[in-house]
Amino acid sequence: MDKFDVIIVGSGHGGAQAAIALRQNGHDGSILMLTRERSTPYERPPLSKEYLKGEKEFERIQIRPASFWAERGIEIRMGVNVSEIDAMAHEVVLGDGTRIGYRKLIWAAGGEARRLSVSGSDAEGIHAVRTREDVDALRAELSGGAKRAVVVGGGYIGLEAAAVMRALDCEVTVVEARNRLLARVAGEDLSSFYLEQHRRHGVSFHLGAGVARIENDASGRVSAVILEDETVLPCDVVIVGIGIVPSVGALIAAGAVGANGVDVDEFCRTSLDDIYAVGDCAAHSNRYANRAVIRLESVQNANDMATTAAKAICGDKQPYDAVPWFWSNQYDLRLQTVGISTDYDTSVLRGDPGSGKFSVVYLREGKVIALDCVNNTRDYAQGRKLVENEAQIDPELLADAGTPLKEML
Repeated sequence: MDKFDVIIVGSGHGGAQAAIALRQNGHDGSILMLTRERSTPYERPPLSKEYLKGEKEFERIQIRPASFWAERGIEIRMGVNVSEIDAMAHEVVLGDGTRIGYRKLIWAAGGEARRLSVSGSDAEGIHAVRTREDVDALRAELSGGAKRAVVVGGGYIGLEAAAVMRALDCEVTVVEARNRLLARVAGEDLSSFYLEQHRRHGVSFHLGAGVARIENDASGRVSAVILEDETVLPCDVVIVGIGIVPSVGALIAAGAVGANGVDVDEFCRTSLDDIYAVGDCAAHSNRYANRAVIRLESVQNANDMATTAAKAICGDKQPYDAVPWFWSNQYDLRLQTVGISTDYDTSVLRGDPGSGKFSVVYLREGKVIALDCVNNTRDYAQGRKLVENEAQIDPELLADAGTPLKEML
């Protein structure tokens, strides 16, 4: 049986950064990365943007060149699935029954794209935007003549995909179960702005609407999305962006604690000895979310948690306490977010949305907790300090877009 000093499960941003950080922090033992992917580690954000649009080919979105991993003694086994963990024996079991021993295990498996669970949802032509294979399949359909798209989900993935579809001259309709876009992650000012921008670009919307079923043609391909009010949306392809299901089944079955993902402490350790978890699947207490236990689905979180776990394994324990940040590109709009706006009680608009450059500042109990900045990198960079310091600033002063945020500390 093979044995490795560290096994990393998953090859997304968290898995790749864990391997890189282990070497950077002096780990000279053996490292094995196990992944269901059939490609070396690559960036995920471009999948719903430049890669889907065809502006970047795969080589340009690789996290490191393929040769990088071998040069640093990092073995990658692709196209494999970890079906079981024997925590007592310190072994992982692959889908074919192969057992591999580990000294330390880093679980960076992320999650599976959540699927529609309605009649007809197994039809050809229904796509997620989670992996390279997902997007390659969608690109093939678009190049094959698909011109009518229904996007289910009005979050960032859905809206980014809608923007690309319009750039490719597709007819696009977005269906969102809630009454506004980006309802989980942003305030009403930002929701209204993006709704208006997408409508200006020709996207149609059904808000507060649920999908009842999918209609298929005689060949088993999707032909229409039927809403709960019986509205019929004819289409050639459906893109589903309704979140993920954390891939933690093997961990939970092995005895790890977790309800929404798997719980980890400040050093990214699970409740199982010598097993760490990072990235989208790792639930942790986050001070920027008012100490709530949350999962953060972002490149920043995956990278910073991976570095925390790697340092802990190398004997340099530093608690995870990184400022959350996110971004989204849609049309000519670059949104940059710092902090977490969940449970805000006040929002302040800086600037005029009509100009295409503005920010929204979120406060809770008088303290700045987050900013959404559209085409406003200065506010994003300076606002980070306000979030880090939980600055208490008069809302009227925050609303003065002519006063730089750095002068308010």
